[in-house]
Amino acid sequence: MQGLNGKRIIIAGGGSGIGAATAERLGAEGAAVVVGDINLDGAQATAKRIADIGGTALAVEFDLTDERSVRALVGTAVEQFGGVDGLFNVAADASAAVLGRDGDLLDMDPAVWRRTFEVNLIGYARTARAVLPVLLDQGAGAIVNTASAAAHVGDHVRAAYQSSKAGVNALTRHIANRWGKQGIRANSVSPGIVLTESATTMALTPEVLEFTRQTIPSPRLGKPEDLAGVVTFLLSDDAAWINGQTWSINGGALLRE
Repeated sequence: MQGLNGKRIIIAGGGSGIGAATAERLGAEGAAVVVGDINLDGAQATAKRIADIGGTALAVEFDLTDERSVRALVGTAVEQFGGVDGLFNVAADASAAVLGRDGDLLDMDPAVWRRTFEVNLIGYARTARAVLPVLLDQGAGAIVNTASAAAHVGDHVRAAYQSSKAGVNALTRHIANRWGKQGIRANSVSPGIVLTESATTMALTPEVLEFTRQTIPSPRLGKPEDLAGVVTFLLSDDAAWINGQTWSINGGALLRE
């Protein structure tokens, strides 16, 4: 892809799954990657895989819910690589204590809603706010946020999760509209069912997975690499005229304009 060699990209949630696959793809394309994750061991493992293929990567422990930690993540990227050209927000709290307790509205647990929004939406706003001054100073940069098909279809459970992801799309459009004239691009990717390490945490039972396989137009479910290719494209110069969009990457599970 054009314009990735030498770019400096932060992955906010690169210790596993889609974030790790994207970090590795970016490293293979010649980008210098800062792999941020609350799980430092996972981030270090991702960075090592990038280094093993001759790429440049740095692992940083950080927490989306901690303002100081977020600013330190961006500061480390600037200090070590001389700047930032792109940000991919992909981290989420998919734990049994949060996503596993996210039911319908009648079963609403305010603590679950607060934690979900703190990570999925406010956390993304924190990282974007921290990186924007750097991007604006250089007059260019790209942000990609991770939304979800759940934001479009209205799941019968996970009310907090789908609401937070709808907010991610609104945040993305705000950034694109507010700073697009200054060279900033912001887009979202909206995955369907992707077979990541945390897939079972999201109540994806074998029955749900098999039903999805039978009903989607594609012959298989998603892989982290499917999202990695799209995100890498959106961060590249090939996507220079794409701004404020939400791309559904779901094998045709949600056919929409």
